[in-house]
Amino acid sequence: MLSLLISLGIGGAISWACFSAGIKSGSIAYGILGFVASQLLIGLLVRRSIKKVNAELQALLEAGQKRITHKINQFQMKPGGNPSLIQKQLERDQHELFKSALAFTERLEPFRKWNPLMPKQLATLRFQFLYQLNEFEQVDAILAKGAFTGPFLSDPMLVAMKMARQYQRKDVAGAEKTFKRHARWYRDDRGALLYGVMSWIFVKQERIEEARKLLAKAKEKMYNEVIAHNWEMLSNNRAKAFSNAGFGDPWYSLYLEKPLAPKRQQVRMQGRGRRPF
Repeated sequence: MLSLLISLGIGGAISWACFSAGIKSGSIAYGILGFVASQLLIGLLVRRSIKKVNAELQALLEAGQKRITHKINQFQMKPGGNPSLIQKQLERDQHELFKSALAFTERLEPFRKWNPLMPKQLATLRFQFLYQLNEFEQVDAILAKGAFTGPFLSDPMLVAMKMARQYQRKDVAGAEKTFKRHARWYRDDRGALLYGVMSWIFVKQERIEEARKLLAKAKEKMYNEVIAHNWEMLSNNRAKAFSNAGFGDPWYSLYLEKPLAPKRQQVRMQGRGRRPF
């Protein structure tokens, strides 16, 4: 770490200067003080620089999402377009947005030498963007490096993505292990998606009773409409009615299921000689 080396150099230089000046009794103390002060100053400057770059990345994502939302609103207000073509256009826009965000992460690379947490932050960002770009080989490569093997992740979406990849690689036991390791840390309904993913996997494996018991456990911890609905469906032997669609974009962004294509609205016009369309 450059900051540590620089601080050690500053501390050593101060101690040597004090010793050369005849201040023998306090030379070590002054050196330590110089080391600590330089570490704090360098850390402050680095954090400010990282914060600025992160803010620019967030602005890029928000601006892109705003453009996509605007197009969705236009489609809803002006029916008559082809839903499939519009869906593909939105997917292309999202792809370009995540591709731009992935490229933007290169601006954080220089901070690897200054911040010991930067490698993990970069891995986290790139993991999310690569996942949304369907670059699953690179996603799996990040997972293989052990970037997300700790006992706790602050973002349940990262855990859900890892579980989804494990399921897609036919590692159901690994998905269960990941779920058990992380789900217990989330309070209220922050972990609802994880219960949704794990119960969905159980249903796909025809382990209906395990799915029902898992959802019952989730109901004791939180209130979530999707969890409650799916528990009720499984409790009434209606496994085919199980659906995580209520989670919305977080669920569909896992690519375990495809969202239903938006339906074209039909507008009926009154008047002689006019036909509804």
